[in-house]
Amino acid sequence: MRREQQLTAEPSMAYKALKAARGGRGNRDTARMMEKMGVKMNELPEVSQVIIKTSTKDIVIDSPTVTMVTVQGQAMYQIAGGDATETSQTSITPTSPPDADVQLVAQQTGKSPEESKKALIEASGDLARAILILKGQ
Repeated sequence: MRREQQLTAEPSMAYKALKAARGGRGNRDTARMMEKMGVKMNELPEVSQVIIKTSTKDIVIDSPTVTMVTVQGQAMYQIAGGDATETSQTSITPTSPPDADVQLVAQQTGKSPEESKKALIEASGDLARAILILKGQ
């Protein structure tokens, strides 16, 4: 048998699984092929909501179908269907820095307490950073 015939005579397992998924074979054969390739699929029962949090918004998906796909020990989650809504995250209002910190920054920089307070809020309460901000002005 020639080399070209050998290559076409034995298609890869991935090709067989793809062909089976397209309807060339039944679901049982597809499951067997995926198992041979190390792919496991499990639907997670009774999932009522999925929340995806980003730095700027939350995506809430109600009544989704969630499938866990495990390939060579690596788990992936597939989320399908459901009603999706997006909500933006509210920014946290900065708290007022302690008066002792404001006085210390004001003394070290020679700036007013108001300027020192603004710098401390900008620096998220970091004294050294607030002083550097004010000295850089």
